[in-house]
Amino acid sequence: MGKEVEANGKAEAVESKFQLRSWEAVAASTVVLSFLVGLLSVYLTIPDSDYSFLKLPRSLEDLQVLRGHLENYTSDYTAQVLVGYCVVYIFMQTFMIPGTVFMSLLAGALFGIFKGVALVVFNATAGASSCYFLSKLIGRPLVFCLWPDKLKFFQDQVAKRRKRLLNYMLFLRLTPTLPNTFINVASPIVDVPYHIFFLGTVIGLIPAAYVTVRAGLALGELQSMGDLYDFNSIATLFLIGVVSVTPTLMTKS
Repeated sequence: MGKEVEANGKAEAVESKFQLRSWEAVAASTVVLSFLVGLLSVYLTIPDSDYSFLKLPRSLEDLQVLRGHLENYTSDYTAQVLVGYCVVYIFMQTFMIPGTVFMSLLAGALFGIFKGVALVVFNATAGASSCYFLSKLIGRPLVFCLWPDKLKFFQDQVAKRRKRLLNYMLFLRLTPTLPNTFINVASPIVDVPYHIFFLGTVIGLIPAAYVTVRAGLALGELQSMGDLYDFNSIATLFLIGVVSVTPTLMTKS
């Protein structure tokens, strides 16, 4: 009887731990509504034309073809392209669909470096945030199934660096220590507060976004994805990441 009560207590604790607060439920609902409104807006405002070239790019060749078709279209229908771009990017981030790096390259090719970086950081942060809230609702079984070892490592690191958690999240965003997709899904599971997650994402993604968007300016010259990050770019990102995590390393666990 005592064990049953204890088990029920643990189940209730887990349930309450992963129950959305009212403002979080509103945020999650807003994300879904934004997708619907964005897609509807694009559908209702695009002019009649042949859109057979529109598809998610899976290679540099696909991306170059898409860029070629969208360049002139963007100058005439900037608002439609922006809305469509944002909806697709956030959708991909939310549901962990691979290929956002191609969308970041496309931002540089279509909008230039400054607008492109702002666009990528905004969409990547919005998509990561919606993924965070979605994972808080239904992500726990998925994370335990797909990444049990990574989850244990992440949970231990978060627990040890709780006092300097923002620095650690910045480090993770700036370096390939853990995949960004995993960070988005696992953060609510290991009790990373949303405000820390948000700040770590919006600040930590800027350097990598700059590198990718800048490469998109010379999209026609890229021969492979290996050309995207040269040694200097990778070294710079690691250096910034080490600087950001230094305070956590100096803190006693």
